[in-house]
Amino acid sequence: MRIQGKLRLGYFPLPLTEARRIRACLRYPASRFSAIDPCIGDGAAFLTITGETCARRYGIELDAYRAEQAASVVDELIHGNCLDVHCPVESYGLAFLNPPYDWTTGETRSERTERVFLAHTYRWLKTGGVLVLVVPAVHVRECGEILASQFKATRIFRLTDPESVRYRQVVVLATRRSRREREQLRDDDIVARRAQFANIGGNYAQLTPLCDASTPLYTVPESGPAKLEYRLLPLDEIEDLLPRSSAYRQAARILFPQPVAVKGRPLTPLHGGHVALCAVSGMLNGVFGSGKDLHVAAWQAVKAVTVSTEETEDGTIVQTEAGIS
Repeated sequence: MRIQGKLRLGYFPLPLTEARRIRACLRYPASRFSAIDPCIGDGAAFLTITGETCARRYGIELDAYRAEQAASVVDELIHGNCLDVHCPVESYGLAFLNPPYDWTTGETRSERTERVFLAHTYRWLKTGGVLVLVVPAVHVRECGEILASQFKATRIFRLTDPESVRYRQVVVLATRRSRREREQLRDDDIVARRAQFANIGGNYAQLTPLCDASTPLYTVPESGPAKLEYRLLPLDEIEDLLPRSSAYRQAARILFPQPVAVKGRPLTPLHGGHVALCAVSGMLNGVFGSGKDLHVAAWQAVKAVTVSTEETEDGTIVQTEAGIS
């Protein structure tokens, strides 16, 4: 993943226009049901999809700031890594999954994060539960095995919001198979379905766009309360207690040293290039002169990034970033 994506923890939120279109594809029960977003972000898209329903909303978010935002729109939120959260199988009637777009490194091989998150969470859906999966079209391939064997009535739509087109996003809508249905599946059926999913990236332009549905396509089943269990240390408490520890105080002198105060006059006059280098490095920060010649200086280097986009022969959009300070 590019540096910009890593700074966002792979967070590419679903535009609310697309969330409203997904909402129109779903029919909700009149009684209570449970819904989960294991990569909830700020919760805006999840709330749009499940708003004005009888949903019990559950969310998981790694980023502390976004977790604080999402806490107000769900009944239960866990601040942590989704892969460290456990839940009883077949707990939810609806799962909205917009996972990070990245690679994850395992003990033996690297895998796409989209597949890893789907493999970890799909069992949480009950039989007949609805999956809403938002991923780049080219990476439906990695999710193909799970989608072919565990889900039925699968439809894939192309998202048309400019931000979604930028990442060539699609939404996969499907319902969870029962155990009996999974046992009756033939190997050649699974192979054929996986081949279809593998071709989604190359057929992106031919996919049907997701438009406002005139009638709902999927019915979300009823479900009882769910139970999430986070088995690692609480991140919020660790962050609050860390500055009080003696180890942190000792390391802070190295990690966050006080800026060095440079005083005195140079041996020879500085020319323009010298002044510019000293200024952007922060060595000329401070108060200078007196009276009418009093000045306050505060300099900081800022990186300017130029992004260029080109499309390859197979339709893949490649972005190149060039930065200068």
